[in-house]
Amino acid sequence: MKKVEGLGTEKIIAYSEDGIGWLQFNNAEKHNAMSLEMSEGSVTALEAFAADPAVHVVVLQGLGGKAFVSGADISEFDKTRANAAQDKQYTQRAGIHTTVKNLPKPTIAMIQGYCMGGGLALAAGCDLRFCTPDSTFAIPAARLSIAYRQDFLRWVMDLVGPSFAKDILYSARRLKGPEALSIGLVNRVFEADQLHAETIAYGKILADNAPLSILASKTVIDELRKDPADRDMDKCARVATACADSDDFKEGRKAFMEKRKPVWQGK
Repeated sequence: MKKVEGLGTEKIIAYSEDGIGWLQFNNAEKHNAMSLEMSEGSVTALEAFAADPAVHVVVLQGLGGKAFVSGADISEFDKTRANAAQDKQYTQRAGIHTTVKNLPKPTIAMIQGYCMGGGLALAAGCDLRFCTPDSTFAIPAARLSIAYRQDFLRWVMDLVGPSFAKDILYSARRLKGPEALSIGLVNRVFEADQLHAETIAYGKILADNAPLSILASKTVIDELRKDPADRDMDKCARVATACADSDDFKEGRKAFMEKRKPVWQGK
C-alpha cells in the first residue's frame, strides 16, 4: 500500500494498492459533508494518482457506512459562501468536482448511504457509480433556495436525461438504489456486504486492460457528450493515433498470438 502524503487534513485518506487509487472521505460525524479543506486535500490526492503510472483506476469512497458525500459542509457557508462573490471564490478553490471530471484515468464512485447535493454531483462526475439498495440520492437545492451549479446539472442530466433531472431538482425527493439504477443514475447495485469486493474486482479488470485504450475511450466519449461546437475532434484523433503508434499495441498483438497476459507500459 502506497499512501499519498501532504493532503493537509485527516478527513481525507488516499492510498494506492494493486493498481487502484483509493480516495476516502473521513468526516463520518457530518455524513462526509465536503468542507473546503477536504476538497483541497482531495485535489492533491487526485493529482498524485493522475501522475502515478502504477494507478490505473481511482475509487472514491465515503467512510463510516452512512454516507458517500452528503453535500457541501453548510456550517462553513456563513464564512465562505455568504453571497455571490464569496460563492464564486469558493467554487474556484473547491476543485474536487472538476478534478474528478477531468482526471485522465477511470473513476468509480463507490456509494453507500447518503449521496446528496454536491455529493451527487461528485458521483455524476465519475465515470461509473456503484451503490447499495439502501443508498439514498437527492439534490435538496429547492429546499434551500440554491441554484444548482450549471456544470453539476449538466452532468446529472447527461446521465438521466432532462425529464428525470427536472423531477430530481423540482421535487428534491430522495431516490434509493434500485430507482437510481432504473433511470441510469448508477451503473450497478450490490448488497452492502458485497459492494467493496465487487468494486475491487471491477477495478482490477480495468487495471488489467490497456490504459491507452481506456484513455482513448474516455476522451472520445466525453468529447461526444459536449455540444458539437465545443467538441475537440483533434484531441480524439490524437488519442487514437497514440494507441495505434504505441508499444502497448504491439504488446497486445504479441501477447494475443503467444496466448499470454499482456504487460502494459502505458506508452
